[in-house]
This record gives sequence, structure tokens and C-alpha cells, in this order.
Amino acid sequence: MSIPSLIILGCWIVFIVYWWVSALKQKATAERMSFLSSLAYRIPICAGVILVARYHWPQPLNLPLTPYTPVSPAIGAALCVAGLILTIWSRWTLAGNWSSEVTFKQGHQLVNTGPYRFVRHPIYSGIILMLLASVVQYGRLHCWLGWVIFCMGFWIKLRQEETIMQRHFPEYSSYRAKVKALVPFIL
Repeated sequence: MSIPSLIILGCWIVFIVYWWVSALKQKATAERMSFLSSLAYRIPICAGVILVARYHWPQPLNLPLTPYTPVSPAIGAALCVAGLILTIWSRWTLAGNWSSEVTFKQGHQLVNTGPYRFVRHPIYSGIILMLLASVVQYGRLHCWLGWVIFCMGFWIKLRQEETIMQRHFPEYSSYRAKVKALVPFIL
């Protein structure tokens, strides 16, 4: 396994371990979306991960789309490290308000500091960037297709979260008008 591949794998391991440990410190849930509502984002997110993670697909899914260059693996590793840093910083800033599901916590606070000054959903931005690292590294059609489907799942989840935030925080409209969802100044 190449060094960039090991870096990407290491980033995902750190991400998973950090998430498990930090999940122990979340506030109690006051409101939760239904399980059926969660399927709207869970299915595309899981489908996207499967498409990216499974390496051998039949043609045409295995067609190379991104030309391999000697710097492709380094670019992938750098994107993954940047995404990991963003997700950890965002998760740490969000603290007990975080949940892996679409929820509203008891004593929930609207967080607009740290990375939340630049985008409303920096954890999603970081995770999307981390998965993009694998896509850039392997560059096959199934990877790009999986990444797009994965992003669609996070967009659905983002919209569900914003519905809850808007209902509980009247000032969320102002925050939403000033700060982009995923990419500073763009999206």
C-alpha cells in the first residue's frame, strides 16, 4: 500500500475513533426526526460509500475518469488530511450539540463560531472532502458516481437539519443569509 493510501486510511481510522469517543459527550435529545425521514439521507450516503469503497466493479463503472498523475495520490492525501482537520475542529466546536442523526438537543445552542463562521455545516464539508480524497486517488467512474450520490445524501440531511434549526432558532434565518451551507462564499 502506498504512503498516500496509508494516510487516507489513517485519516478515516482517526475520524471513526474520534467520532465514537466524542459521541459519549452529547446532550440528551429533545426532538428527533423519524426513522423513515432519516432513510431519505441514509440510503444515498450508504450507497455512495459502497460505490467509492468497493474497488472492483464491472465495466463501465470501472472506467478511469480522472487521469492518473504522479501527484494524484499526494493531492488525495492532502484533501483527506484537510477534511479530517475540518471535521475534528467542527465537531469539537459543536460539542454536546452534535448528533449523527437529525436531532435537536436539550439546551441546544446555535453555534456560529469556529468553522461555523465560514459554513453552516462544516462537518459535512470535511467528510465530503475526505471522501473526495479517495475519489481523486482512484478516479474511476464508480468513485465519482458514489461521491455525487453521497453528496446528495448530505444535502438532504442538511435540509432536514435546517428545518429543525429554523423552527427552534428565529435568528437562524439571519445566519443562513450570511453564511453558505458547505463551501465558503459559494454553496
